[in-house]
Amino acid sequence: MKKQITSAAVAAAFFTILALTSCKEPKRKTVKVGLLHSLTGTMSISEIGVRDAELLAIKELNESGGVLGCQIKIVEEDGKSNPRMFAEKARKLLEEDQVATIFGCWTSDSRKAVKPVLEEDYGLLWYPVQYEGFEASPNIMYMGAAPNQQVVPAIDYCAKNIGKRMYLLGSDYIFPRTANAIIKAQLKELGGICVSETYVPMHETDFTQIVKDIKKLKPDVIINTLNGSSNQSFFSQLKYSDIEADDIPVMSFSISESEIKSIGADKLCGHYTAWNYFESTGSAKNTRFVSAYKQEFGTNKAVGDPEEAAYIAVNMWAAACTRAGTFDVEPVRIAAKGLSYIAPEGIVTIEGSNQHLNKVTRIGKINEKGQIDELYSSGTTVRPDPYLSTYAWARGL
Repeated sequence: MKKQITSAAVAAAFFTILALTSCKEPKRKTVKVGLLHSLTGTMSISEIGVRDAELLAIKELNESGGVLGCQIKIVEEDGKSNPRMFAEKARKLLEEDQVATIFGCWTSDSRKAVKPVLEEDYGLLWYPVQYEGFEASPNIMYMGAAPNQQVVPAIDYCAKNIGKRMYLLGSDYIFPRTANAIIKAQLKELGGICVSETYVPMHETDFTQIVKDIKKLKPDVIINTLNGSSNQSFFSQLKYSDIEADDIPVMSFSISESEIKSIGADKLCGHYTAWNYFESTGSAKNTRFVSAYKQEFGTNKAVGDPEEAAYIAVNMWAAACTRAGTFDVEPVRIAAKGLSYIAPEGIVTIEGSNQHLNKVTRIGKINEKGQIDELYSSGTTVRPDPYLSTYAWARGL
């Protein structure tokens, strides 16, 4: 019989272990970790905030005594929004810097470029972003949503509450193309219609023709899998073409509070987004997290799902190391299985079979203040199903 884990019990166990356990290697005073994000290029709009959340978590751990009695030393590299650079920097971090673990990546292209390096050198990546699924590497801990925790419930919500004629727009890389394959299979099951499936380069700034197509086709909803700075151009051109959110709303999978801050609430107000966490999520832990983040990086900063997932990643790694009594990858990986943590979004647990998190699904609408008003929540955590094995309509994807 499964035992229920209460919030108080998880918190007490986690912090008691961190406080009482000392480093088993007495001569070792520090442990190196790698931070690998795009600090420049098109993805920097999203990844700098994620890096900042990792810095905050590391600072808090160091101030509370570190991990296994060791202070965490950061080795940071810039992936420059280029998958090849991510692979090169991951190899440097593992082979030259000999970091204990890596926190990083955003796009699936960057993650897939890093994956063979991790598997060759047997490193461990804590990946903070929702993604397209169909992967479960022993060398990656997936802290963001699997498709059944974001994409699938978002399409269900749109079909029930907005309409079934959907315009699919995405950046031309792995996540949008796989997500849209899932969506088209799901739409067939729901009796919906894909009126268009359009992809643009990662750096695209001209959406003139796409906006014209949207006006002509008049979909019920636009499903947006654009990433990076292209979102700024798209929403600006959509706004100034007189397509209002009340007429043709957009459901986005990569627009969090951080991107809203960069793009502008005036351009995004009334549109939808699907995540597992919002800055407005009500919990005492989240209030402390948001306050600490803004105190550290500025009150004008916003906190979104990827930042929160990155914060979870660092704390989960620390707890797994403490449980394992070492920083070595294999014992830490095994210790992480089934590990729970009280996150700002609520209790999350690492699924032992696939190293993804059990998480609550949330759907919200962006308001005029740049915050996301929650419209739907699964209430309880959803078990990750990265291969969509529990959906008959997803067979063959």
